[in-house]
Amino acid sequence: MKYATVHYELLADVYAYPQEDYAQKVWSACKLLDDYLPEAAGLLRVFADYMCSLPTQAQQELFVRSFEVQAVTTLDLGYVLFGDDYKRGELLVNLNREHREAGVNCGSELADHLANVLRLLPRIQDEELQEELARRIIAAALRRMIKGFHPEQIELKDRFYKKNYKTILDRPENYYTIYSQALAALYVLLQHDFGFEERESPEQTSDFLHNLNSEVKLEHD
Repeated sequence: MKYATVHYELLADVYAYPQEDYAQKVWSACKLLDDYLPEAAGLLRVFADYMCSLPTQAQQELFVRSFEVQAVTTLDLGYVLFGDDYKRGELLVNLNREHREAGVNCGSELADHLANVLRLLPRIQDEELQEELARRIIAAALRRMIKGFHPEQIELKDRFYKKNYKTILDRPENYYTIYSQALAALYVLLQHDFGFEERESPEQTSDFLHNLNSEVKLEHD
């Protein structure tokens, strides 16, 4: 089965650190989804309407507040799935090789950063491997990331940050969870393109670690 994936490279810009042309890139992604999958477009447009009303500095501040400093979640998929476990290191090794072979420039981000993985996805020629990456890495991580924006999860994180850092940074209360709309749009798109079930377990260890033909062997206790 040949999967439709060319649009993921354009969508990758939505999940990258905002630059001066960020609004243009987000609206281009919206237009693409308007023509391809209106359900996902509706979710992304909520995000675009707000983010594109902000100056670049405010966009950058919201990005950092969402994903980097006292963050809601992270865009590093391996960390979302495996934390500091050695499996994340295994994933990074394999992804770094795949990025090199595909000619993807990861810039200042790690190989498992969502934007970098989305740029890689349409360049993978092995359809089975492409499906594994989409379902068991990207979609599985997205489920956890979206859950991180739920009010009860944010409350738990705030309590942790207050305990450890003695203060909570200011945030735009009405739109603090706006990135969840962009993540949800991506999840709907992946589900449409790759046909997986919502109930698939994100806790399952991914065979992607093995299917990349890695030279690194898993160590067993």
